[in-house]
Amino acid sequence: MFTRPLGATGPRTSALGLGCMGMSALYGETDRSESIATIHAALDAGVTLLDTGDFYGMGHNEILIGEALRTAPAALREKALISVKFGALRDVEGRFHGYDGRPAAVRNFLAYSLQRLGTDHVDVYRIARVDPDVPIEETVGAIAELVEQGHVRHIGLSEAGAQTLRRAAATAPICDLQIEYSLISRGIEDAILPTARELGIGITAYGVLSRGLISGHWSRERRPARGDFRSVSPRFQEENLDHNLGLVDELRKIAERKGVSVAQTAIAWVLSRGEDIVPLVGARTRERLTEALGALEVTLDAEDLAAIERAVPPGAARGDRYPAEQMVHLDSER
Repeated sequence: MFTRPLGATGPRTSALGLGCMGMSALYGETDRSESIATIHAALDAGVTLLDTGDFYGMGHNEILIGEALRTAPAALREKALISVKFGALRDVEGRFHGYDGRPAAVRNFLAYSLQRLGTDHVDVYRIARVDPDVPIEETVGAIAELVEQGHVRHIGLSEAGAQTLRRAAATAPICDLQIEYSLISRGIEDAILPTARELGIGITAYGVLSRGLISGHWSRERRPARGDFRSVSPRFQEENLDHNLGLVDELRKIAERKGVSVAQTAIAWVLSRGEDIVPLVGARTRERLTEALGALEVTLDAEDLAAIERAVPPGAARGDRYPAEQMVHLDSER
């Protein structure tokens, strides 16, 4: 397994991380035993970074990861790095009601996460969305106190804009920014990525397959199940979907010429964007994990990259990456 640093101040981690959200929520039915087997397979393959959120399945995802780590061989368990997002406010129906970045809330959220995970510390801790009612300095300062106390190893951010990155980095060392980045989500390239690089902040890229849209496994006939995020995602809606899958058709031609899958091509493209970028793959099964890991063996030369750029140029996708009511919470889009 290749490794990459999480910024100038963070740990070295596997070049690919495992995003565990889909094992608990937002993508339809899940299989607990297969989820745990997939986490074990990832650890066995050398994947060290496990990403979760305390609100994924209302704590279910943290409990799942805790169980997977308890039942994994000690040598693998000790290498695991856990990244946790916090702050989302939800109700019993699963609706979102904003984010809470107050220092007291930060400490409260972490206490519950440590209990569910069955550990005494979190390796990277970050608010899931910047709380507009709380200065980022206060939220980051509270996490910095938890670092001093040994409950957190490193501070991260999620979906933060360039100016927020600067303010946060002036408060405490920030190891990485978790943000959506893929062939069809390239908004960070204008200001956020250059700012992160200037400040020595790494990128953990989620949505590298755009929730399966550019995986090569989605079809025009497929309909997401009730409760699946993709049923309300603008990019999966009618004319938008047809257009976006047309981009995938062009990407497929390049993948077939190289003898690899569409998903591997899309993941390899993110890997090619810099050693400071660690893609998170949301594999829910061992089969999908194996495919994703194959991207590490894919080399994209200048000709390949130029062909991909022609097939899927910046801004080519149709539809926002979240519904309007969720887009307003993205500091990165302001």
